[in-house]
Amino acid sequence: MTAPGANPLKGIRVVDLSKILAGPYVTMSLADLGADVVKVEHPDGGDPTRRWGPPFNGPDAAYYLAANRNKRSVTLDLKSAEGQEAAYRLIAEADVVVENFRPGSTLQEAFRYDRLSAAYPRLVVLHISAFGETGPLRSEPGYDMVAQAAAGLMSLTGEPDGPPVKAGYAMGDLGAALFGTIGIVSALVERARTGVGQYLTTSLYESQLALHVNWATSYFTTGEAPHRLGSGHPSLVPYQAYPASDGHFVIAVGNDALWRRLCDLIGRPDLAADPRFHTNRDRVTHRAELNSELEKTLRDDTVEHWCDALRAGGIPVTPIRGLDEVYGSEQTAALGMVQTVEHPVVGPLEQVGFPVSFKGVRPTPRSAPPTLGQHNHEVLSALGYGDEDIRRLTAHRPQRDR
Repeated sequence: MTAPGANPLKGIRVVDLSKILAGPYVTMSLADLGADVVKVEHPDGGDPTRRWGPPFNGPDAAYYLAANRNKRSVTLDLKSAEGQEAAYRLIAEADVVVENFRPGSTLQEAFRYDRLSAAYPRLVVLHISAFGETGPLRSEPGYDMVAQAAAGLMSLTGEPDGPPVKAGYAMGDLGAALFGTIGIVSALVERARTGVGQYLTTSLYESQLALHVNWATSYFTTGEAPHRLGSGHPSLVPYQAYPASDGHFVIAVGNDALWRRLCDLIGRPDLAADPRFHTNRDRVTHRAELNSELEKTLRDDTVEHWCDALRAGGIPVTPIRGLDEVYGSEQTAALGMVQTVEHPVVGPLEQVGFPVSFKGVRPTPRSAPPTLGQHNHEVLSALGYGDEDIRRLTAHRPQRDR
């Protein structure tokens, strides 16, 4: 049973005109928090991520299923006058619109904020782009990896002597999604105070710059471009993955007291006494020498041995787990982060839950990611369309550039 506090956005209506990951993740987050989200898709195939597989589960790719639960799907050709009219009817009843139309496209023109706000002054609109609203890259297209490369993340990821590597997660898309969600919720709070909506913009590029955090401030301080450190930390040592005899594990030492305790636990008090390694500042300066000494010692025993010994001594430590271990772990189960929802085609469908609880209660999925056009009749009939109009509006037709 879902507690009242687990649906704080109940009553908020959202029209999702976005596709791929950043926009859909925003709208799924809003839906997880109780908002009513209508996802508008082209009749010819819908959101491209429906086909981003294998793997597939039922008619859709697992990628699509990851970011679209708790929504209703309606198919409209937004390039057509009739499709735009239907979308405007949806928007007339909405509190929020999320879109990622290509800058300068006919669709961005058709759904310009000044036009929407003139008709619906309480509306909150979020526009997500690759590179932002202004600047020489404004009109450039871009997927997540392009943003990771252009905004510096790939220059910071990978081993020092290896090639640049993208982050395992889609950090460009997901960073923009999280900042976009914060922006929408903030705009709704402001609207409650002023009665006026807001136009919000964010981009994959901007979100990556915001997430540089200490990397950026270190660059501002020194004027020197940072380099890849593998799993290492630019400001703390030891704070990375280390090799044991049968694999790798992570040690995270955040202060000098933990450092001295670590040296005792691994039988290397000589390292704590070495003036090169007394303080964190010293250890960062002599990173390579220290890591060489630690690796020689830690290779002598197993991951399990070191994790048990260091954990018992209060050192932050963990094996490096695969997703099979993560989703089979007691910790994940205790948190209730894996939830099941009934899909109309595939049956029970596992989903990763929303990572915030309200008074100890996590929002519960209300519905599975919708099949393409699953809610056409339900949504469009409520807007005053008859059966024949609905068939005409949602008919399959070749998709044109959005």
